Amino acid sequence: MNRPVFDEAGQGDTAVLLLHGIGGGSSIWGDQGSGTLQALARAGFRALSLDLPGYGDSAHLGPPDMDAFVAAVTAVIDRAAPRRTVLVGHSMGGMVAQELAARTPQRVQGLVLACTSAMFGKADGAWQQQFLAQRLAPLDAGLGMAGMADALVPGLVSPAAPAAAWRSAREVMARVPESTYRAALTAIAGFDRRAALPAIAVPTLLLAAEHDGTAPPELMQRMAGRIAGSEYVCLADAGHIANVEQPAAFHAALLSFLQRHFAPGF
Repeated sequence: MNRPVFDEAGQGDTAVLLLHGIGGGSSIWGDQGSGTLQALARAGFRALSLDLPGYGDSAHLGPPDMDAFVAAVTAVIDRAAPRRTVLVGHSMGGMVAQELAARTPQRVQGLVLACTSAMFGKADGAWQQQFLAQRLAPLDAGLGMAGMADALVPGLVSPAAPAAAWRSAREVMARVPESTYRAALTAIAGFDRRAALPAIAVPTLLLAAEHDGTAPPELMQRMAGRIAGSEYVCLADAGHIANVEQPAAFHAALLSFLQRHFAPGF
């Protein structure tokens, strides 16, 4: 098998592709995570959540990098052959969504960029090197992905996050292969699509989270200001993994956007 693996629910002429973050996988959108896959299906949309190359059941696709990520999402779009495609990208998944939209804008009819950024910076920059060192420190210390999840996940949720939210995120992160995490982190280290933001010409929603220190609300609000006609929503009482921590608020904002721009049957 050389095709990306994805879960699918619902029917409709609008396919909503759910793209996970660096410490995630398709399961983060399922019933044990945010429940977004079924929420979309109940609202009349065709929802697909895929494991990006190196993750979950798509591990066989080879080393994860931006080219591989874009190729995998493109393959799913081609296989699904929807009339309209909306990409919903969380964190790294939001970067993949921006990259695909910049490379092949004709494939994308809508974007939802959640807790993400238009740039990571230069791979050899001082800030980036410090960030990489901090993120990889638990792995370099031999703690493995489970140990790294224990160290990182508490900082990815809000101070009042329910225990179930960070437990769910921890379990998903702990299952990511260490080699995948290292390669994916390196792959996005030089990501910068700031110059492409003004060229986005499809309905776009930017979803920020009040306590997100990785993709702060003010950063996402600046992104929104560079995309003509885009919408910006900041979710209260949520951190970086807002889709898992505050699924009801996340779904309310997502479905409001989709129903106004991509109502089933239209």
